[in-house]
Amino acid sequence: MREPRDRQERQNAHERRRDRRSEDVVVLVSDRRERAERLARGIALVLPCRVIEPGAGLPAGRPIAFVVDLATDLAADRNGDRGHAWIAWLATNIRESGLPCLYLARGNAIHDAAAVTLLGTPTVIDPRQSAGIVPTLRRLVAAGKARATRGGMQGAAGGPPEVQVERATTLVIHLFDSAASGQPPSPEEAEEGTQIVLDTVSEVGIRAWLDLVWRHDIQVYQHSLSVAGFAAAFAAELGFSRDDRQRLAKAALLHDVGKALIPHAILNKPGPLTPDEMAVMRTHAALGADLLAKEGDFGPDILDVVRYHHERLDGSGYPEGLKGAQIGDLVRLVAICDVHSALTERRVYRPPLSAAEAVAIMEAQAGQLDSDLLRAYRPIIARAGAAASGPSVLG
Repeated sequence: MREPRDRQERQNAHERRRDRRSEDVVVLVSDRRERAERLARGIALVLPCRVIEPGAGLPAGRPIAFVVDLATDLAADRNGDRGHAWIAWLATNIRESGLPCLYLARGNAIHDAAAVTLLGTPTVIDPRQSAGIVPTLRRLVAAGKARATRGGMQGAAGGPPEVQVERATTLVIHLFDSAASGQPPSPEEAEEGTQIVLDTVSEVGIRAWLDLVWRHDIQVYQHSLSVAGFAAAFAAELGFSRDDRQRLAKAALLHDVGKALIPHAILNKPGPLTPDEMAVMRTHAALGADLLAKEGDFGPDILDVVRYHHERLDGSGYPEGLKGAQIGDLVRLVAICDVHSALTERRVYRPPLSAAEAVAIMEAQAGQLDSDLLRAYRPIIARAGAAASGPSVLG
């Protein structure tokens, strides 16, 4: 009676080993066991992690990134030393893998410089800034996956970032032109534009994306691309899956499409709007959502963002004065990106605000914006900085 149960247990063990071999893992290399265990627990909250010590081979699973935290002098020349041979083997594996590598600096300039050269110019972080290790690693993994996706795509657009931003701008102009004529924007163009935003922000970072987007003063189109860029960076910061990053960035790209139906005299007015003009401007949210709904290819979550991105948790927003739990997560995310973009864009009646000023204003709106998401968004504000040369855009 015992044999079937033994056979099942062996089968279960085999399946667990197979799952471990196929699992994507972060490889943490450390010669300090207690420290490694603490760091691995933190990494494991967002990404599967395996620890290896000096002399060990690579763990089961598919490595997606390396974290190197060694007290051993990586630059030491110890001929015939097995430890040095293992370090050389490890460094070769890391360099040839092409995977992201996060090196925790020791604070010794000579040692750290040699280690960087040996490991193939990894990303270096001060281990005393422990709060930044996991977010940095998560961004590196997201960027690595995006590069792998681009490399494996047949017929992907590709090209220098400048060319990609030009293409994205053209696509957004097409989206707004369609809306202005009363036709729903093309789902294919929205998809292509979203892909460009995700790939380019992943490749060059949010600061460079903004610099490229804001080279030309063509108003609301740049605002849409800026908000989409912030959303792409925020999604990566939160460790979203590729599908969820796509969904958030697309919603951000389309959030203001209803402004194509607002009279130009109001949309491009060089100064604050009158109450009557503001009432007209506020119709853009519902107009955009209703227009997208005619297409049928834009999901309800995208429509919610377009309709409700000006709603606020305390009920002070529009068009419906929603409160708290009535406002969905995707809407909350885009609302933060939208406010940040509006604050740091140059207006005809004021210069752009600095990162510190934007943070202060957004934190003062904690009762309106999701405070937990706002805390998670602060690194994006810091990386983006102020848009000193940004164009004149209406919010």
